[in-house]
Amino acid sequence: MRLQRIIESELNRLFVFELEDGFAVEAVHYRGDTLCISTQVGCAVKCGFCASGRHGLFRNLSFEEMIFQYYEVSTLHKVRRIAIAGIGEPLANWKNVRRAFMFFKDRGFKVSFYTTGFPLQNLKELLSLPHNGVSLSIHFLKEDLRRELMPHAGRLSDLLSTLREILPTLSRKRRKKISLAYLLLRDVNDSRSDLELLGKLAKELGLGVTLLYYNDVAGFKPVSPQEYEDAFLFLKSMGVRVTLSNRFRRDPIGGCGTLTVGRFADIDREEAKV
Repeated sequence: MRLQRIIESELNRLFVFELEDGFAVEAVHYRGDTLCISTQVGCAVKCGFCASGRHGLFRNLSFEEMIFQYYEVSTLHKVRRIAIAGIGEPLANWKNVRRAFMFFKDRGFKVSFYTTGFPLQNLKELLSLPHNGVSLSIHFLKEDLRRELMPHAGRLSDLLSTLREILPTLSRKRRKKISLAYLLLRDVNDSRSDLELLGKLAKELGLGVTLLYYNDVAGFKPVSPQEYEDAFLFLKSMGVRVTLSNRFRRDPIGGCGTLTVGRFADIDREEAKV
């Protein structure tokens, strides 16, 4: 495994790693101290709005391949936080991901996750660990739409049943570290009735909402900045804790849904030699 190249924008640094079998995966250093690492080559969930799983799953990354991403980046930039939120579904490679999580925690890093929540048994274990944040990719509250746009994710009803079982056993402090991630897509899941359902669910579960802004990688349309703010204010008016995508997560270099197996997009970038 080797660092193949670095692509930089004003906000982020994208690291492309070539693996021994010729595949390539990506990690992102957000300007500051956070490193977002990948856990798989591709992704079996194949969300229709995400570039990472466009070609499906090729294989899991090993523990060593995950740690290598950190070692290479840390020789160049400060790293204090790890986001296990790059290419892949971390719970589908749980044995290696859990080992990597313990490696980072033992070294004093704050570690957070983005996950669809499946397999559910692995989610139960994750929520019991000393993580610094778990964002559960909900996105759609209607099962038919979820099956269409997240075809290989599990059923939302199963996920919610598991959360209703687990959450009451967690302290209030630990529940505050869990959120429902919701990606706004224009004319798909952004109506007032959609947001009202989301708000009611968040309040029932006692969870916050991470309201994501869509990076155009798959042909859907993002909401306008004003509509994004209005959605935020509407959920706040319902008494829901809401956070928004920061500017790093909306950047074409390494923003939500933009990481790929290899880098083929023709994007405005400054490429650094390695």
